[in-house]
Amino acid sequence: MKIGFIGLGIMGSAMCANIIRKHDDEVFVFDVKKENTDLLASLGGIACTSCRETAEKADLIISMVPKSEHVRAVAEEILPVLNETKTWIDMSTIDPAVSVDISEQVKKRGASFLDAPVVKSRPAAEAGKLGIYAGGSEEDYQRVLPVLQYMGENVIRMGDNGKGLVMKICHNALVSQIQNGVNETSLLAEKNGIDILTFAQAISYGGGQNFYLDSKKEVIAKQDFTTAFSIANMHKDVHICLNLAEECGLEMPGEANAAAVYDRAMEMGLGDEDFSASIKAVKGNGTC
Repeated sequence: MKIGFIGLGIMGSAMCANIIRKHDDEVFVFDVKKENTDLLASLGGIACTSCRETAEKADLIISMVPKSEHVRAVAEEILPVLNETKTWIDMSTIDPAVSVDISEQVKKRGASFLDAPVVKSRPAAEAGKLGIYAGGSEEDYQRVLPVLQYMGENVIRMGDNGKGLVMKICHNALVSQIQNGVNETSLLAEKNGIDILTFAQAISYGGGQNFYLDSKKEVIAKQDFTTAFSIANMHKDVHICLNLAEECGLEMPGEANAAAVYDRAMEMGLGDEDFSASIKAVKGNGTC
């Protein structure tokens, strides 16, 4: 089975590198930035010059691009070459309704489609230890599972098309609220003479212990916000969540507050920094 990978950014490049290393057939690669394509070609991928060329040459196409409009652009380019011999897995985090609409267009071409967004960030992508939430038919899921397992160690089918994305949005919304709780309480501790590392140690003794604080305490202490997952991407995800909640008639005041923090972070020009830099938005707004 020949694989094509479209979208070789921070996450996609690491994910594709695992496929190249572990798969026993050709892997075609493409990114709009030629240097990204060249990097993966240097690891053993076969460089392509467009999404369409990648899809033409591959049996299984994987895309990992930033936003709904980018997935729509990929769809517009590759739909004409899709047929019953091809499967498309979109691993981007986008609006579930957009993904479902694209899945219907793909199926009209006779091809198969799954949404399979990922959780965790760049280090887990490099190690092949991502969490992956899949949406699609059980038959399609079982067929592509070995490829998903090149990239992730925790892979779960959530239901039909779109359900993987619904779960991803729920996951990131919860992370955003846990993160904002860490931001607010750690800053309160700091303003009263307790540093972040001591704060994290003390929190670990009780019910407030959480993965976000455990994994980001050193980053926050050093103020080194090198991007593993960007403010801009989380800003997108929290607003997808609020839109989804509105469609369902559900109020989410906690998530609305987290979204306001991300709005502020974007206004501060922090979009390209790691999402843990959201603490700057909270700190900049607080007085004590």
